[in-house]
Formats: sequence, structure tokens, C-alpha cells
Amino acid sequence: MFSRSALSRGAQLASRRQCCSQLAQRRGYAAAASSSPSSFNYDTTEVAGVKVATRDSHGPTTKLAVVARAGTRYQSIPGLTVGLEEFAFKNTKRRQALRIVREAELLGGQLIAYHTREALVLEASFLREDIPYFTELLAEVISQTKYSTYEFHEDVERVLKVKQSKLANDVSAIALDAAHAVAFHTGLGAPLYPPISSPLKGYLNEHTVAAYAATVYAKSNIALVGDGATTTALHKWTEQFFKDVPASPSDAAVLNTKPTTYYGGEQRTAHSAGNSLVIAFPGSSFGTFKPEIAVLAALLGGQPNVKWSPGFTLLSKAAASAPGVAASGTNLAYSDAGLLTIQVTGASVSVRKAGEEAVKALKGISEGTVSKEDLTKAIAKAKFDALEGSQSGVSTLLSAGSGIIHTGKPFQIAETITSINGVTADLLKTTAKALIDGKATVAAVGDLYVLPYAEELGLKV
Repeated sequence: MFSRSALSRGAQLASRRQCCSQLAQRRGYAAAASSSPSSFNYDTTEVAGVKVATRDSHGPTTKLAVVARAGTRYQSIPGLTVGLEEFAFKNTKRRQALRIVREAELLGGQLIAYHTREALVLEASFLREDIPYFTELLAEVISQTKYSTYEFHEDVERVLKVKQSKLANDVSAIALDAAHAVAFHTGLGAPLYPPISSPLKGYLNEHTVAAYAATVYAKSNIALVGDGATTTALHKWTEQFFKDVPASPSDAAVLNTKPTTYYGGEQRTAHSAGNSLVIAFPGSSFGTFKPEIAVLAALLGGQPNVKWSPGFTLLSKAAASAPGVAASGTNLAYSDAGLLTIQVTGASVSVRKAGEEAVKALKGISEGTVSKEDLTKAIAKAKFDALEGSQSGVSTLLSAGSGIIHTGKPFQIAETITSINGVTADLLKTTAKALIDGKATVAAVGDLYVLPYAEELGLKV
């Protein structure tokens, strides 16, 4: 039999060992965390006149993307960005679309094209050793695509109509487009996809898309971003295959480069497919990052981070008081503007209640009611969201490329994390008060008999 004192001493010793182990483990995690942002940064340079950003994650696969300054804000007439996106990886002067598909599949690659309000992205994902083929393919697509009449009518126009029909019943997307239109009018205010009621016939055809391609697919207007490739390899193949890409626009078409102005206001749209309410304010841009906006967006939140928990964020609490709604707070960052949005979707009565609670929560922040614990959680969440978004994935290529074509350098995560750490309760209070006292943007889509006006929410428009 062991004596009680011996057992006690053994328990104490085990406890000390466990505490030391946990402390050492935490120190290891802290060291890894403090050094991790540098591994997210891109090396940038110019190769053959093309701005190239590279980051090697030392994995077996690579993502490579051409990011062009060709989003919907830059199109001079509606539909050009969508048309150019749908022509990606179709027939070129060297290859038929069928050949491109077969070759990519034989190599196990994936090809996608998508756009945002500011960028058009052509992306390839493939096995690391196949970088020569896909670098050549991307260069070929932007410089040798055939914009034929039959492909426009049989593929581009047909797919566009299908997407328009689908989006016609997406009240969340309609409300977000409406909020952008109210906030920015033209440029960033243009919808991501032309509404189904848009008169595109007088604007969109194979000739206008070809002219837009000749304007935006120039070395001065694109960036090539590689994730999972060595600098040496990407530079070598870029120099070989991108030399024939035009150095400057080869068409006289002019991009809409008017600087963004925030206006604010209100728009209400009746719809039978559902209900969505967007409340928005001026946010943080790529060009001028505001860490307090990132922390405010994290504090507003919307979705719980831990299962079975309502979450600490203010919008998750607001949604809990109105069952059946989904609420989220996000900062939508662009090159010269940002939009801090609160979006609530669900049944009309619940959307109204959650919207009222969301505005009350924002006013509470402006009055300094945020606890120290919630501020600490919000800062940690903002840092996590920034770091998670900078890991390998679609968003990293887009953010790096957008940063390069708009500001001359990729969005560097290390600088972001440092600035987020410096946000204080007073700064958050001042920021929220400035938003509440300023001009808001409110877009309501759905049952307008129930959905609130901005004035009813206590907002100025």
C-alpha cells in the first residue's frame, strides 16, 4: 500500500510536469504563430513586362492565376466582364476548346474563370511538375482567344441567361447589388451580373467582348500569381510564354477608371422569393486598410465559431432573438473603397426584428458598452479570419493579384496582423459612432409591407 503522502507528492509532481509541458507547448505555438505570417507573403517582381507574384508552399500541387483589372466596375457597357469570363478556355488560334479540356484532364488539372467587381481571374490548379503547360495555356487564352459569333450565341449568351434566371430569385444577391448601387452609383455600384431585365442586346456581342479583351488583357493591366511554385520555375516559363502578350492595350476602348465616391441612401425592391435586408457603411479598402473596421466586422460577426454555442458576436445574438434568420457582418474591401455590410435574410418579420437589434448593437458599440472580453475575442477572430484567408486557396490568389494591379504590391498579411493588435476599445467606439452619425446605405428586398425603412431603424440616409 502506498501512503497518502506519497500519493499526494506523486500527484503534485505529475501536475507540475503537466503544467510545464502545457507551458512549453503554448510557447511553441506562440513562436509558430509569431513567425507564420512571413510564410504567407508573396515575392513580387516583373518578368517580361508582367507583374509576377510567387509563394511556394512546398506542396505537390500548384495554383496559377492571371488576375486582370477587368471587373464590372471597369466595363464601359454592361455585360462585358461576364462575356469575357465565359469566353475563357474556349477556342484559341492554336487549340480548340475540346483539346484544352482533354489536355487539362489528362494532366489532372482544373480550370476556372470568375470575376469580382474589380478583377477577372483565370485560374489553373495542377500537379506541381506541369507548370510549363499551364503557364503556356494561360498566356494563350489571354492573347489568342477567338471571339467567334457562333460561340457567343451557343455558349456565352446561353450560359449568361441561365445564370441570370438563377440570380433573379436570389434575394441576398439582389439586396447586396442594390446596396452597392446606392452606396457607389456607377463603377463599384454596377451589379456583378446584369439583371435578367437588362437590355443587353444593344451592348453585348462578340465584337464588344473582343474589344474589351484587347483593352484589359495587356501586360500593364494584369498580374500573374503562383501559389505552390518556385520563383525560378515560374519566372522561367513566364519569360518564355508571356512575351507575346501585348504590352499595352491594343484597342482604343477606354476603361471606366473614375475614382469611387461613397453616396449612401436607400433602395426598396418588392420580391416574392424571400426577404433580405442590407445595412451598410463606408468600410476599409485595400489601399487604406483600417484595422478597426476589421475588428468591428469580427465583433458584429453573425455565425458562431463553436458548435452548440450562439456565439459571442453581436449579430449572432440578434439572430437568436429572431428565429429563422441568417445574419452576417462583413467588410467588403476594394482598391479605393470599402463597404461594411450587415446582411439579414429570412422571414420578413424576423428580418425586421433582427435588423432593429443589429442597429441597436452598433449603437451600443458607439456608446462604449463592449466588454474587454468581447473586444479580445473580436481581435482574435479578426486575426484568425485574416490568416485563414491568406492560406492556400482561391481568395489568396485574388487578393494578391488585386493588390498588385491596383496598388503595385500584394496584400501582405504580416502588416495586417500587427495593425489589428493595436485596436483599442476607444478606437472601436469612435469608429462606430462615426458610422452611426454618418450616412448609411440601406437596401431592402422582399415584403416591403413589413421590412423597415432606414428612418425606422434610426439611420440617416
